[in-house]
Amino acid sequence: MRRKLVVANWKMHGSRSRNRQLLDAIKPALQSFDDRVDIAVCPAHLHLSEVISELAGSNIRPGAQNLFGLAEGAMTGEISASMLMDCGAEFVIVGHSERRGKLGEADVQVAEKFAAASESGLTPILCVGETGEERDAGKTEAVVSRQLDAVTNRVGINPMRGAVIAYEPVWAIGSGTPATPAQAQAMHAMLRGRLARRDGEIADAVRILYGGSMNAANAAELFAQPDIDGGLVGGASLKAEEFITICAIASS
Repeated sequence: MRRKLVVANWKMHGSRSRNRQLLDAIKPALQSFDDRVDIAVCPAHLHLSEVISELAGSNIRPGAQNLFGLAEGAMTGEISASMLMDCGAEFVIVGHSERRGKLGEADVQVAEKFAAASESGLTPILCVGETGEERDAGKTEAVVSRQLDAVTNRVGINPMRGAVIAYEPVWAIGSGTPATPAQAQAMHAMLRGRLARRDGEIADAVRILYGGSMNAANAAELFAQPDIDGGLVGGASLKAEEFITICAIASS
């Protein structure tokens, strides 16, 4: 049975004091879920080292929101996988829809980042998902399949064994209107089925998270679906009570 994973993506939010207040609020409550659910927090790069220090002794694992696909070089402002590992990060988000849509990241770049993360020992959280226009045009499966295949064609199927996938319908992110449990389950099952064409054992083991306006009100219905293995939580992860509730539901 796949163990649930809940990942907080703080995006471009936070300050040293706000981060500390939020962690002070959630750490004691989440400690009681230690043997039932995995939990991770992904702060902005600038705050990563300090957040990792704050997480010492807790059951919350640190992650980053992005990385660059090269090991090192003349790439001003970028962060490599080895730098994240050196800081103590364990996870890294790859191909988030905001980076694809707003910053122009192409499938090939996402695949390079996934490869760099996987080769370094980081656990990549590969984000895939369609826009509202793509869903309305009946292109959902084609778009999401293309995004997944770009990675597996680049690295093969074996690196997916230790990776995480997050299905994030772009039209649902920040909208307050998530995909229905049935819509989300259908896409999670499709993704697992596509991996199974290459390796059924890996497909059964990989954790696929839902990431589109998950909150305390809809988490239970989403987590009840057989192919939804947790959540990539955005806005709700910035509210201590709400994030604790989501993790509690995942642990039950």
